Amino acid sequence: MRSVRARAALGATLVVAVALIGAGLAVLLVLRANLIDQADLQAEVAAREVAGALATGTPYEDVELDDDEDHPVQVTDEEDRVVLVSKDLRAVTGTGATGVTPVPSASAGATPPPDDDDDDGDDDQDDDRSRPGRGEVSSDDPDFSDGTATVDRTTADYRFAAVEATTPDGVTLTVYAGAPLAAEQEAVNTVRGAMLTGLPVLLVVVAGVTWLVTRRALRPVEGIRQEMAAITASEDLARRVPEPDSRDEIAALARTTNETLTVLEASVERQRRFVADASHELRSPIASLRTQLEVAEAHPELLDLPGAVADTVRLQVLAADLLLLARLDAGEKPGGGTVELGALVREEVSQRTGDRIAVAVEVPEGGAFEVNGSRGQLSRVIGNLLDNAQRHAEGSVAVSVAADGRGVRVEVRDDGAGVPEDERERIFERFVRLDDARSRDDGGAGLGLAIARDVAARHGGTLTVHRADEGGAAFRLWLPRPA
Repeated sequence: MRSVRARAALGATLVVAVALIGAGLAVLLVLRANLIDQADLQAEVAAREVAGALATGTPYEDVELDDDEDHPVQVTDEEDRVVLVSKDLRAVTGTGATGVTPVPSASAGATPPPDDDDDDGDDDQDDDRSRPGRGEVSSDDPDFSDGTATVDRTTADYRFAAVEATTPDGVTLTVYAGAPLAAEQEAVNTVRGAMLTGLPVLLVVVAGVTWLVTRRALRPVEGIRQEMAAITASEDLARRVPEPDSRDEIAALARTTNETLTVLEASVERQRRFVADASHELRSPIASLRTQLEVAEAHPELLDLPGAVADTVRLQVLAADLLLLARLDAGEKPGGGTVELGALVREEVSQRTGDRIAVAVEVPEGGAFEVNGSRGQLSRVIGNLLDNAQRHAEGSVAVSVAADGRGVRVEVRDDGAGVPEDERERIFERFVRLDDARSRDDGGAGLGLAIARDVAARHGGTLTVHRADEGGAAFRLWLPRPA
C-alpha cells in the first residue's frame, strides 16, 4: 500500500463500492415499496368486492370469492368470530383472527329489502348504502398487514387489506383479503442476486482500470525521479528532467523542477565564483603584506609600515564583508528594533571626518522616519553608499531622507560619471567593478553594493540606482514603515 497506484486503486474501489451498495439498497427499497403498493391495491380491490356483496345482503354462502390462492378471504364479525373464509383456506396469520372455520351467525342468509319507488314517481334513486336500514362499505382507507396463508397445503406470504362493511341487519363485518407477495419477493431476490453477482466484477474492473490509468499517469513521474537520482549521483546540475508533452500537473511539476535546477545551478555557480573571487581578493593583500614583512625581516630600514597597516586594514574589511555576506546567505533575519533613519544618517555622516568631499545632508526637521530592522546593518548600507559616492564624485556628495508612500527613502547622490543604464543591475553583483582601470586599492573589492542590496532585501526594502540631477548616480534605498 505504499504505492500511489495501489492507494488510488483501493480508494477508487472503495468509493465505487460504497456508491453502488448505497444505490443498490435504494433501488431494492424503491422496488419493494412499489411492489408492496401494487399488492396493497390488489388486496384492497378484492376486500371491497367482498365487502360490497355483504353490504347488499348477499348470504355468506352466495358470496363469490376470487381465486382462493391469489386472494384468500377471511370475514369476521364484531366479536372477531370468523363468519366466512375462502374454500381451501387452511390457516392464516396477520388478520384479526386465526380461525378458518366459520361460526353460525344471526345475520347469515339475510337478504336486502326491495327498493321502494319515490312517492313523486320520478326515476331518481338513492344509493342503497346511504338509505336507513341498508348496508354500507366503509370509505376509510383500509388497514394493511403482513401475514401468511395456507391454501390447499401451500403456505405463502400475503399482504392483507382490512375493509369494514355493515350488513342490512346492522352487523359490522371486517373483510380481510390477501394479495400474494411471491412476485415481490421473486423480483427483489432477482435484482439482489444480480447486484451481488455484478458488484464484485464491476469492482475488479474499476480497480484494474484505476491501476492502469494511474500507472500511465505516473509514468512521467518515474522518469523525473530517475533523472533526479542521476543528477544527484553525478552532481551535474546542467542536466534537466524530461518534460512530458501534456499540459497537466505532471508537466507543471517537470517544468518547476527544471526551473528549480536552473536556479540551483546558478546559485552553485555564483557560490563557486564567490569563492574564487574571494580567494583572489584575499591573495593580493596577503601576498603584499608577506612581501613587506619578508623585506622588513631582511632589511628593517626598508619596512613600509603604512603599507602593511593598509593591507591589514583591507584584509580586516574584506573578512568582515565576507562574514556578513555569509550570514545573509544563511538567511539571517534583521533585528526587530526600531531605527530612525534621519538620525542614523546624521550620525553616520558626522563620523566621516576623513572624506575628501564633504557630504551634504538633507533631512527635514521634525520628520519621523522610523523603520524596523538592524541598526548596525542599516548603518553599514548607508556607509557603503557614501563610500561608493566618495570614490566616483568629482565635487559633491549629498544624502537625503524623505517619506515615500508607506515607507522611507534614503537617496545618496554624486556628480560623477554615473552608471550606464545597461550596467545598473550588474553593479549589485559581488566582486563587480565597472572601472577596470581603477586599482583594487582605490576601487574596493566590489562587495559594498552587493551587501547593501542584500541587507535592503532582508529588511523588506529595495535598492536601485538612477541618474542624479547633478549628472552622476543616485542610489535610492526604500524601506517600509512599521506596520
